[in-house]
Parts: sequence; structure tokens; C-alpha cells
Amino acid sequence: MADARNIAVVCATEASLWAELNRRAESMAQAEPVLAGMLKRYVLDRKNFAEGIVRRLSERIAPTGHDVEALASALQEAIQLDPEVLAQMRADIRATLERDPATEHALVPFLWFKGYHAISLHRLAHTLWKAGRRDLATHLQSLMSEHLAVDIHPAARFGVGILLDHATGFVAGETAVVGDNVSFLHAVTLGGTGKARGDRHPKIRSGVLVGAGAKILGNITVGEGAKIGAGSVVLKDVPPHTSVAGVPAVVIGRTSVDAPALDMDHSL
Repeated sequence: MADARNIAVVCATEASLWAELNRRAESMAQAEPVLAGMLKRYVLDRKNFAEGIVRRLSERIAPTGHDVEALASALQEAIQLDPEVLAQMRADIRATLERDPATEHALVPFLWFKGYHAISLHRLAHTLWKAGRRDLATHLQSLMSEHLAVDIHPAARFGVGILLDHATGFVAGETAVVGDNVSFLHAVTLGGTGKARGDRHPKIRSGVLVGAGAKILGNITVGEGAKIGAGSVVLKDVPPHTSVAGVPAVVIGRTSVDAPALDMDHSL
């Protein structure tokens, strides 16, 4: 995996990331000719990062080819509404490079990681939701759930530097709020506890690490820098920089670092 300095350079600007993706794509196309067509479609024949990621995401949720152009147009509209989403996507690639040792370079999540694709799609759906395009945003949510096995309500709010590691089965409800630099393993639920309306989903502060299969339920707060053990069911507030585990989850100690999400150490 690239060191932190190299990662920072790669993700510093859209142009620097796009140059890195092109360099990697050219090398990969030479080494694996069977992938050349795909690499041209998503990188080498595209003008910039925005065009490439829109094509990759639209084809990811329309694998039969139906409605690809309409979906690509919708995703491009979202970027035009809020170009800042491109910087958020770069930050998510950086998070993946820094925290996932299986990620050798930026082209890997860009092409293949459904966790990265899911959070990117959610960012675009959220932009459309805020702009009043709620039916379209909900359609994107449905396609994401169907094809990526990740279900994030388009109203849910996520900060930057989000890692959805493996991602299968990740669920976040309508009023969920997630801070910056948070890492989730697969099968995590940020859910409600019944059919009540209003603000009913968890608030996850910055730097939190959530283990595989954890269920965080209700309008509760997981404090900054906390750690949630795998398989836990969290039903009440978690203080900052605290480790919890169990069913129901209980406090088992203090975290050993300020931001467990960054070092990805799941030991408790």
C-alpha cells in the first residue's frame, strides 16, 4: 500500500487523482489485455474524473445496459448541482487507501469496491434529495440496494473520509448522521426502533470505528472516537473515546487512540 505522502499527492486535486488513475489504467491494460475495454470505458477514453466515475457508477447499477444513459445524465446533474461531491469522493478514495491494506492503488476502489461505489452513489442521491428531486433520489437508492446490497436513505447525512469496508448489508436510515473519518465494516445497521416518525436514527460522530454486524438503533449518539465491537447491538448513547460491545452493548473500556477509524484495530 502507498505511504501517506503518496496518498496525499494522489488525492490532493481532481487532476492529480485523474492522472494517477490514467497511469494505473495504462499499465493495467498492458498487463491484462482482457481488461483493456473496461479501462478504456471508465478511464482512458474519459476526459476527467467526473466523467469516469459517472460512467462507472451508472453501469454498476444498470448491469443489463438498460437506462444507463438516463442514469448517467442524472448523476451528472447531481454533480452540476454540487461539484463539492467530487472532493468528497476523493476523500473517500483517500480513506480507502489509508485504511484498507488490500488497496494497492486508487484504481482499485474506483473500478471495483462496491463500498466506495455505494457511498459515491449516496452522495449524488443526497444532492438530488436536497434539490427536491426526491423520486429520482429514491430510485437511485433502490438501484443501489438491488445491485450493491447497500441501502442508504438519500436523506441520511455523511461527512467526508468514509470507509464502507466490504459494505454488503450496510443500512442507514433517513435521519442518520455520520461525521468525518468514520469506518464501517459490513452488515452494519444505523436503524430505528419502531415506526415512529421524525428524528429516529443514530448520530455517529467523527473518528468512530464500527465492527462487522453491529446494529446501532434509535436516535442515539455514538461519541467521537468511539469503537463499536463486531456483532454488538447498541441501544443507548456511547460516550466519546469509549469501547462498547455485547448484546445489548455495554462499556468495556476506553479506546487506546483518538480516532479508532483511522487505525482499524478491532481488538477490544
